[in-house]
Amino acid sequence: MWETAAPLGQWITILAMALALGSDAFSLCLGIGMRGVRRMDAFRISVVIALFHVLMPLMGVITGIYMSIVLGKVTAMAAGALLVMLGGHMIYSSFKGGASHFIDTASFWGTILFALSVSVDSFSVGVTLGMFRSDLLITLAAFGLFGGAMSILGLLLGHHAGQRLGEYGEAVGGAVLLVFGILFLIPS
Repeated sequence: MWETAAPLGQWITILAMALALGSDAFSLCLGIGMRGVRRMDAFRISVVIALFHVLMPLMGVITGIYMSIVLGKVTAMAAGALLVMLGGHMIYSSFKGGASHFIDTASFWGTILFALSVSVDSFSVGVTLGMFRSDLLITLAAFGLFGGAMSILGLLLGHHAGQRLGEYGEAVGGAVLLVFGILFLIPS
C-alpha cells in the first residue's frame, strides 16, 4: 500500500488549492485564447504556465518560511495591475482595429511574462503553505499538473469561442483579463 506523510486533510486542501489556481489559469487563458492561438503555441504556453505553477509556489514556500503574509498582498496587487493593463490594451486595440501586441504570447519573453502574470498568485499561496509547512512534493506536483492542464483547456476553448465571436474576440478576451485584474486589486 502506498503511504505518504501528508494526512488526508492536507491532500484535500492542496488539491482544492491546485484546482482554484488552475481555474484562475483556465479563465485567464480563455481570454488569451479568444485572441487566437495555434495548438502548438497553446501547448508551449501551457507547459510554461505549468512550470511557473511549480516554481512560483516553491519560491513562495521558501519565502513563507522566512517572511510574513504581507508579501502575498503585494504580489496579488502586481498581478492585478498587469492584468488590468493587458486587458485594457486588448480592448483598446480591438476597437482601434489593430492587434494587441502588449504581451505577445508567440514570443519567448511574452510567454514568460504571461505565465508569470497567471502564476503570481500561486506565489502567495506558496507563502501561506510555507508558513504551514505543507508537503512540498505533493503541493508542487498538484499545482503544476492542474495549472498546465487547465491552461491548455482554457486556451483551446478560448480559441474556439474567439473564432465564433470574430473580430470582437479580442475585446471579449481583454474584458475577461480586465475583470480578473480588477478582482486582484480589490482588497479581500
